Amino acid sequence: MIQSSVARGITLMLSAVLMFTLMDVMAKALSTRVDTVQTLWARYTVQMAIVTLIILPRARSVMATKHPYLQLFRAIALLSTTAFFFFGFKKMSLVETTAIMQISPIFIMVGAAVFLGERFGKRRALAAGVALIGAMIVLRPGTDAFTPWALLTVGGTICYSAYTLATRYAGRDEDVWTSLFYTATVATLVLSLMVPFFWQKLNIGDLAFMGLLGILGTIGQLLLIRSLSLAPASLLAPFSYVALIFSTIWGVAFFASYPDPPVYIGALVIVGAGLYVWHRETKTKQS
Repeated sequence: MIQSSVARGITLMLSAVLMFTLMDVMAKALSTRVDTVQTLWARYTVQMAIVTLIILPRARSVMATKHPYLQLFRAIALLSTTAFFFFGFKKMSLVETTAIMQISPIFIMVGAAVFLGERFGKRRALAAGVALIGAMIVLRPGTDAFTPWALLTVGGTICYSAYTLATRYAGRDEDVWTSLFYTATVATLVLSLMVPFFWQKLNIGDLAFMGLLGILGTIGQLLLIRSLSLAPASLLAPFSYVALIFSTIWGVAFFASYPDPPVYIGALVIVGAGLYVWHRETKTKQS
């Protein structure tokens, strides 16, 4: 039964990553035509509309949360994550942003030990250091390849790690739809106050992209929350590395984007560090 839950959690995590990378494609495509605040507003407003319609018959029970402050923290963390990445897409490729984001499993493993009581030893510490070296290879500070926009992606990675840990904690005794509702509602309220100052005229194509972006984000978040309720965060984290494969495919197919070799070298270093920890984790549990 436990193995079945873990397998389902892994499958849902992989599906969530697929949805999120497709959402990134929509955001990247809109980044040169629509203001980023508008794009963010569409992403969360669509989610709020979808979730509200689904939970309407049992709205009172869904809105009753055991962790109001944690839900607020989750919502702000995810909104910050999305904002950092959407702004980063203006100047960086899908593969570059995705490669830097692969530091998040290491952050999650460390955070899971500190905040959720999951085990953390010397090997994890070593892997965290190696992953950071990989990130430096991708970022290349001090060279012409480095841009301040890359720091937005790093900030997004930190926020995403915090969101994942908070979701894992809330998922122990909170309805999935409760988490979805509060995430969407808080973000929509914040962005609705901001978007009038950034509004630009939209065409039919932009509206279609913005609607699809919101739908993909909603499905991805639902799958992610559900996966974290079925399996440990530290076990699921390395499976987010498949985002590199998806982002490479989408980057070539939709944007003819071919990052330079250091991006792939750094990504392989980061992925190798994460997979090493995951391998040691599973081997220890089996023994």
